[in-house]
Amino acid sequence: MMRIPFELAPVGEVHPWGEERRLHWFNLTQGWYGLEVDDVELLTYTEESQALTCGADSTVPRCVDYFVVRFWEDLLAAIPSVLEPVPGDLVEFFSTDSGGWADIGSLDADLIDAAYEEHRLRGVDTGYLQYGPHFQFCRTIEPEDRIIVSWLFPIDPDGVIAFTATPSGRTTVTTDEFISAVIDFDAQLMKSMQDRVDQLVATGAPAGMTLDVANLTWQQATRRNALSEKLALEANTNWDAVRAGAAILAPARPRR
Repeated sequence: MMRIPFELAPVGEVHPWGEERRLHWFNLTQGWYGLEVDDVELLTYTEESQALTCGADSTVPRCVDYFVVRFWEDLLAAIPSVLEPVPGDLVEFFSTDSGGWADIGSLDADLIDAAYEEHRLRGVDTGYLQYGPHFQFCRTIEPEDRIIVSWLFPIDPDGVIAFTATPSGRTTVTTDEFISAVIDFDAQLMKSMQDRVDQLVATGAPAGMTLDVANLTWQQATRRNALSEKLALEANTNWDAVRAGAAILAPARPRR
């Protein structure tokens, strides 16, 4: 099972940008979102962390407080590569983070570019959050068609920011479950934003804020078909080049 729950903040609570106090499509997605994979909550703060940052009596959801569209954009950007099956001998390379790689600065870029880039394309990073995790997605079709979801959280040395998930780990969902979760997330976000756009077209911006209504409606129309366009794309990775680079970046360790 995979799920991406979210909730948009009320329009009146959205933070306008700049001296003009502008509202636009991006900042109107301000809200809360999470990621649940195989019953693991990956973007949920601990109760202790919530109390330290928001107060012990806070009623704010313990999931991430940010612009929902940021996670949507990053996830959609990864879709074509994530849905390309990875050969069995490269699954471990794509299912782990780059922390244990050889020093990239000392390597010939031409030899490692393919492996480095394909690994990057299958990742979603939340570095815009304080101590936000990095996710890797890897599709394998043997012995069954599944997506491996791996994560790595940087550790807050002060112990203030902490999530309920283990600092690192991995789990899997079927590829169909992954696709369904992304489709549902997209559909719900587009519906919520269409409702918001319709409301603002009818009422205009709240007092003290500015809004380009024509641009807002254009942004909504542009994003409405983004997922279907990404799902229609097919990655065509040069696996031989990736293997050559992976052998340099993360050479196989001898078994003991």
